[in-house]
Amino acid sequence: MDGTARERGTSGERRYVPIADHGLIGDLRSVALVGTDGTIDWYCCPAFDAPSVFAAILDAERGGCFELAAVGPARTKQFYFPDTNVLITRFFTEDGVGEVQDFMPVVGEKAAEGRHRLIRRVLCVRGSVLFRTRVAPRFHYGTRPHTVRVTGDMAVFGSEELALALTATVPLEGDGPDVRACFKLAEGETAVFALDRVGGDVAPSRCAREEAEEQFGATVRYWRRWLSSSRYRGRWREMVHRSALTLKLLTYAPTGAIVAAPTTSLPEELGGERNWDYRYVWVRDAAFCVYALLRLGFTEEAEAFMGFVSRHISPGDGGPSGPLQIMYGIDGRTDLPERELGHLEGHQGSAPVRVGNAAADQLQLDIYGALIDSIYLYDKWAEPVSSEQWDHVCALVDWVCAHWDQPDEGIWETRGGRRNFLYSRLMCWVALERAVRMANRRGLPADLPRWLASRDTVYRRIMSRGWSEKRGAFVQHEDGDVLDAAVLMMPLSKFIAPTDPKWLSTLDSLTEDLVSDSLVYRYDPRVSPDGVLGGEGTFSICSFWYVEALTRAGRLDEARLAFEKMLTYANHLGLYAEEISHRGEQQGNFPQAFTHLALISAAFNLDRALG
Repeated sequence: MDGTARERGTSGERRYVPIADHGLIGDLRSVALVGTDGTIDWYCCPAFDAPSVFAAILDAERGGCFELAAVGPARTKQFYFPDTNVLITRFFTEDGVGEVQDFMPVVGEKAAEGRHRLIRRVLCVRGSVLFRTRVAPRFHYGTRPHTVRVTGDMAVFGSEELALALTATVPLEGDGPDVRACFKLAEGETAVFALDRVGGDVAPSRCAREEAEEQFGATVRYWRRWLSSSRYRGRWREMVHRSALTLKLLTYAPTGAIVAAPTTSLPEELGGERNWDYRYVWVRDAAFCVYALLRLGFTEEAEAFMGFVSRHISPGDGGPSGPLQIMYGIDGRTDLPERELGHLEGHQGSAPVRVGNAAADQLQLDIYGALIDSIYLYDKWAEPVSSEQWDHVCALVDWVCAHWDQPDEGIWETRGGRRNFLYSRLMCWVALERAVRMANRRGLPADLPRWLASRDTVYRRIMSRGWSEKRGAFVQHEDGDVLDAAVLMMPLSKFIAPTDPKWLSTLDSLTEDLVSDSLVYRYDPRVSPDGVLGGEGTFSICSFWYVEALTRAGRLDEARLAFEKMLTYANHLGLYAEEISHRGEQQGNFPQAFTHLALISAAFNLDRALG
């Protein structure tokens, strides 16, 4: 795929490439987004939720970046070194072909915090190519001043909280707060740039060509060895494995946490205000993570995630959102205050830029079903849960029995007031039903009469007040007529048979009102105000849920066509943001774990149904 040249304004300043025109590299602690023009537009060090060092994707002038590209007109193409998370950006110029190999060495998932290294290895593969680079860090979201000290082929950038050392195999020149270099490579020649976190026990360390080549090989071997554990051999192996590799990149190895996305405030609508910080762990993702990882054979990752759940997501004293929060920091912290960074203009002018997430304090009842379903799946497919974990499950289920009928903010984290959302009721039913299954299968102690009575009451409530005779469909909230794609989870969670007449009628209504060329809108905010201004695109996770619902209903031709269409909306590397615009562009935080989890599930079940 040809890369898009970075848009420039009338005064020549750097502007933006689209969200989708990026690849992802990482070291299981943080990631960097690399544009198709060779610029690193986003990098937080030393962790996903640390303040940014490069944030040009949120403000092209003030955010900071690491440019590395051929000088003069060039076509670019970008791909991953096969079966790895090593990213290659190629430059096709008048005089030759060059490439940049971007990767972050994985030093061992259990290794202590220390050096965080980002390597950019430049090669000329044909002819000769003139390259230029500009390294312009802007610490703490561009709010902290820094010093720079250049000595030959090394530069050290120092701020109050963080220091980074840039080493190179070509001479570097200072340029105010930045560093530049220009160099020419002939065929077969290479240059190396390494950016390291330094300070404390970690001193600046040069990265010679031989060392870069050795670390390149070690990084390739690491990713290929990891991917070899996959059991998936179906029709869509390349897309499923890219999704798996992406999910692994979104894993914070020290705790086993998986972030919803590695970015903040990428807009769900250009110019709109639906810009949120996704660099945290959502309880809602738990069941989907465990399901997808175990289906593919990645038991260690599922075990690590369940370890995070056991350590950090356990019943507390209870607060405004119940005994659980809906999201946690990657280290398990619960304090995630939301604030706006008014000095950043936002991606293509889409303000505000937010860090932190106020939705952490919302009541979202569906998380109880998601969490208990994840524990049920792990207990069934991996290893039995411990007695302590079962005590936690019992405490949660007892709380659900007492509180399931409250209005809440729901799965979509609306900011327009609480309602009796059907999806929240559905997942409370899941919490009760899965807990009953575990108790019966394992002979575990439980207040089964109470659990069973509550489960059946929730079921009847959904069937009576979640069904609209007027629409001939299950709807968004009780006693309403608004459709919502979240009800696609009804057959997926085994609440209703996928061929039940009421469900098939619902599926037809959703297809008519919310589906556009296989793409699925969450709901219509015009008829269901959610407290946030502006519109949005289609939600990619809902589109994959739709594929799976069609599959389970036996409508395999429709399901396969919808799935193949969805694959055309991926970016050039097989990555998905949260949403797709009406023009087919990626919108929202990128890449989104939820979307890739749903892709894996849809591919697995569709492939199995096709035989």
